[in-house]
Amino acid sequence: MEKKRITIAIDGHSSCGKSTMAKALAKRIGYAYIDTGAMYRAVTLYCLEHDMIKGDEVNKPRLRRHMSKIEITFKVNDEGKSETWLNGKNVEQEIRGMEVSSKVSLIAAIGFVRRAMVAQQQAMGRNKGIVMDGRDIGTVVFPDAELKVFVTASAQVRAERRYKELQSKGDTTTTFDEVLANVVERDRIDSSRKESPLRQADDALLLDNSHLSLDEQNEWLYNEYLSRIK
Repeated sequence: MEKKRITIAIDGHSSCGKSTMAKALAKRIGYAYIDTGAMYRAVTLYCLEHDMIKGDEVNKPRLRRHMSKIEITFKVNDEGKSETWLNGKNVEQEIRGMEVSSKVSLIAAIGFVRRAMVAQQQAMGRNKGIVMDGRDIGTVVFPDAELKVFVTASAQVRAERRYKELQSKGDTTTTFDEVLANVVERDRIDSSRKESPLRQADDALLLDNSHLSLDEQNEWLYNEYLSRIK
């Protein structure tokens, strides 16, 4: 008998490990994985490459005209990892740098950008069997998801994780204080924006993973998944 297929929505603050646990679960249960944060990062990279961001100001009229030219896809590499492609180019490394991280919340707060991304995300998950993480998956994209999780951790812990990640990728110029400031500022923008603000869905499970190992949080999520398909 074929297992029941469900939609799994994982939301939470920046750098709290949402993507890591979502990827691990998707691989374990054979579901598709969609990193919605990468989609907003790809749009941000496009804006930076086309000189549409000056300080904290985005040229919204110009970006609106360009939205139809922005094609974001995900491809699995030879190691089995999903990577982000922007207009036919692999941008997985570029979208993870501090330049994009410092501007992505500005782009993600723009209404017409969010509506375009949400439409794509809903199309990707139409047939269920999907694990999707982001900021508004359980509240906006898939409000009827069978399993919703809201992940958080202290800003200090999240900054430490992000800083170590950047160092592992060869970034020796970004300081810890810069990463911490970025985490705090992204929290502020994500939670206070008018369009789809970051918040825990009423029926979402709260997971504070400040003091959990990867294995512990992965097992917790897997057990919650099992309870939903019985």
